[in-house]
Amino acid sequence: MKKAINTEKAPAAIGPYSQAIEVNGFVYASGQLPIDPATGQFPEGGIKAQTRQSILNAQSILQAAGLDLSYVVKTTVYLDSMDDFAAMNEVYAQFFNSPFPARSAVAVEKLPKGALVEVEVLAAK
Repeated sequence: MKKAINTEKAPAAIGPYSQAIEVNGFVYASGQLPIDPATGQFPEGGIKAQTRQSILNAQSILQAAGLDLSYVVKTTVYLDSMDDFAAMNEVYAQFFNSPFPARSAVAVEKLPKGALVEVEVLAAK
């Protein structure tokens, strides 16, 4: 049985989807844009600030499921430009420890709301 995970500490879904779904011991979090849930805006500071906010949003969703980032087994990072990869990676490394989650990082044509990054996580209980 699947269970929706929702928290006000992360941005509300902007479409017909859940912030996360828990099923069979896994938490599948939707991709997190760098929206500050308190202001509804992107943080200032470019890719580094946006990466930090996206991961903080994912972290808040995991906390609502009783987990933290140490439970993450896979991430997907969507970048507006691969030129931002090194800066994103620098911030990303501040949140995850060894053994690091598996990860894909891809550049896409555009992200919702003009974001520079979106981060998706999959966690195992």
